[in-house]
Amino acid sequence: MSPLPEAELVRSSVQLYRYLLRCCRRLPAGPVRQHYRHAIRQSFKVHADEDDPERIQQIIRRAIEDADWVMNK
Repeated sequence: MSPLPEAELVRSSVQLYRYLLRCCRRLPAGPVRQHYRHAIRQSFKVHADEDDPERIQQIIRRAIEDADWVMNK
């Protein structure tokens, strides 16, 4: 099960970014939330030049799986 019901609708990197930030809002306020917000921003900077559509979809799937793991932790 995904952390938020909209996970199935994520198709682009911008949608993923917004989705992950919405997931962060569900985390406890403080250092934990700040850590994950920073990690999300850094990951997007690292992958900003990715242009292979298959690789982008692979990254999106993995990010949603990772968000699910964090939210259930």
